[in-house]
Amino acid sequence: MTRVTEIRYVGYAVTDFQAEKKFYEEIWGLEAVPSNDGMAWFKAQGHDEHQVVRLRPADENRIDVIALAADSRADVDALHVKAEAAGCKIVRTPAPLTTPGGGYGFRFFSPDGMLFEISSDVARGQRRDIARWDGVPVKISHIVLHSPNHQAAVQFFTDVLGFKVSDWLGDFMCFLRCNSAHHRIALLPGPACLNHVAYDMEGIDGMMRGAHRLKLHGIDIGWGPGRHTAGNNTFSYFVTPSGFVAEYTSELEEVDFDAHQYQVYTPAPLIMDQWGIGTGGPQTLPHPAPNPGLFVAVEA
Repeated sequence: MTRVTEIRYVGYAVTDFQAEKKFYEEIWGLEAVPSNDGMAWFKAQGHDEHQVVRLRPADENRIDVIALAADSRADVDALHVKAEAAGCKIVRTPAPLTTPGGGYGFRFFSPDGMLFEISSDVARGQRRDIARWDGVPVKISHIVLHSPNHQAAVQFFTDVLGFKVSDWLGDFMCFLRCNSAHHRIALLPGPACLNHVAYDMEGIDGMMRGAHRLKLHGIDIGWGPGRHTAGNNTFSYFVTPSGFVAEYTSELEEVDFDAHQYQVYTPAPLIMDQWGIGTGGPQTLPHPAPNPGLFVAVEA
């Protein structure tokens, strides 16, 4: 079945370009990717994905684009056909990409107005083995989005992009997989926007050592440390200088992509956090607001 198979990167527009750039490179633990386009690109050290973050200086903070991967050009073409047939506005038809790493892809607006890119044949970057105490991201783990019609959004991701439902939290949070990871996308009710981007760390010790580094830079945990039930992953949430939520996570459950059957968990404090010892909570993180510029594409 033709489908999305992985996350590539998230492109942000930010008003304080230098502060956000410093955060990802000097504090969060990513590495700069060379470019000459006036933007800042970063990769995770533990994976060969060419980049995981793109920053663009702008007059407002917003999500510009969420880039996803497909396995081949034929899959990109087929997903383009499916997105167009589903009524999505196509921003760029499949063509060679000029972003770092190149590749072949297309861009479209989701039904909620968020801009997505799907690509294949992007060059692979350098990677290194991440040790237990390094405390730097291995790769992007998952992305959580809000949707004003989250049930319809679940149908879009499953019917058009090929995701499968891994679990539900009540009837309001759906966890979706596109490979053996329990979830790569999760959806919540709310205005069309990003909730957070999570990064895999090398075990619990890697997550905690990363949290220690942020603490030394004056950035406290917004929620955590804890362990979710759906996906069984550990978590610690932080807020970037531009007000975006980023998560360190570890030990996300691996499942059989084809055979895994979802469960519906009843929301409760020890379902949200099995440890029950963390500070803060979802209510202490930035509240969702519509992503500025929905259905407005940037050229970059």
